[in-house]
Amino acid sequence: MSEGGWFSRMRSGLSRSSGRLTESIGSIFTKRKLNDEALEELEEALIAGDLGVTTAARLTADLSRKRFDKEVTDEEVRADLAESVAEILEPLAKPLEIDRSRRPHVVLMMGVNGTGKTTTIGKLAKLHSDAGLKVVLAAGDTFRAAAIEQLQIWGQRTGCTVVAGKQGADAAGLAYGALETARAEGADLLLIDTAGRLHNKDNLMAELQKVLRVLAKLDPDAPHDRILVLDATTGQNAHAQVEAFQAMCDVTGLVVTKLDGSARGGVIVGLADKFGLPIHAIGVGESAEDLRPFKADEFARSLMGLS
Repeated sequence: MSEGGWFSRMRSGLSRSSGRLTESIGSIFTKRKLNDEALEELEEALIAGDLGVTTAARLTADLSRKRFDKEVTDEEVRADLAESVAEILEPLAKPLEIDRSRRPHVVLMMGVNGTGKTTTIGKLAKLHSDAGLKVVLAAGDTFRAAAIEQLQIWGQRTGCTVVAGKQGADAAGLAYGALETARAEGADLLLIDTAGRLHNKDNLMAELQKVLRVLAKLDPDAPHDRILVLDATTGQNAHAQVEAFQAMCDVTGLVVTKLDGSARGGVIVGLADKFGLPIHAIGVGESAEDLRPFKADEFARSLMGLS
């Protein structure tokens, strides 16, 4: 898919989020002075758009500095907001970089149930195998037979080796075996799936730490990336998920999926502002082409309904 095609897909995927914000901002600013009352209403609209209280305050303060007491249109407001949002996001828009000298570069994928983790791994496998890397997949979600099967299907589609065990197998043991296999095959990249776990279930979070410990026995630096997959439809609950996984597993980056499924795309801005974690990719649909590296300016303009 061309860059232009992807931009249209993202705009369309973000249409619920941008529609909500455009409507709110349009109802506040119909050729109106930017006074305290207008700023207060705008801040409420941004909070309702899932950007979060702190970020909404920061964005309205930015706008106030530029345009206070001037007459503004809703489009001018949205353009200024898009600029401020892009400034927050730009330092964090970092595609997942694979260090080919590691053979393999190990990526552990984590997240709560239903975020689209296994599908995301399949899409990343396609992205990197299409770029000429040798990729191995580890079906570490040993709780769900469906997840193991799903990864095996992605393995067939992409021509990647899949290391899988029986349902209920020890996830840490499976990850260890997968790293041995990836090494033996001279793979560039090992993507490890893990079971979806609620961030407030201590025993499941402890199991993730066991996976980390076991991998470190083979390679003290592994996993080289610990990526948290977030579902945009969860809105502000994503903040609690990042906090819990960060405390347990030292998250190194985020992938945000299902942006086309809700009006809560603004949550990405709040997460970036609060946690400062790299955002590697976003997903706006089911097909492999619908997961792409995150680009700050494109996202900010789409979110604010600008072409």
